[in-house]
Amino acid sequence: MIKIQLLSIILSILISYNLYPNTTKDSVKYNDRHSHSENELGIAISPAYFIKENVLTYAVHVHYTRFISNTKFGLGVSYERIVLSPKHNTYGLVFAYMPIDNLSFTLSPGITYEDNNPKSLLAFHFETTYEIEFESFHIGPSIEFAYDPNDYHLSLGIHFGYGF
Repeated sequence: MIKIQLLSIILSILISYNLYPNTTKDSVKYNDRHSHSENELGIAISPAYFIKENVLTYAVHVHYTRFISNTKFGLGVSYERIVLSPKHNTYGLVFAYMPIDNLSFTLSPGITYEDNNPKSLLAFHFETTYEIEFESFHIGPSIEFAYDPNDYHLSLGIHFGYGF
């Protein structure tokens, strides 16, 4: 229990410290040397495990995010396709937060359309990604939790992105 509380305190400090860019002379040099691109086009490929149905399937997630100048926040749109059963498409808005370089968290409320059910369902996705950058390209692991009223799934995959 103490370990969880300590981890929560450390994460809270890191997130609040990195909420907005620092304005000290040294941080300006750092920000000039390294900053995230304003636009990002990304794709995540992963196996997806549907918990209620006890099914392992395959997911492809595509998103576009525009980061707000001089902040660690971004807005965008996303699309996810569950390729194998239970097949569905999810369209969503993206709210991104990058507390520290290379680590991002995204919340994506949206609408899911299942292939076997024409009715739309409200959906919610939460994803975290750690990026390793190579110029404008980046790659790294991603973890996603997705919910809709019929089921929820977990995904552990690889995120590929292009910043411009």
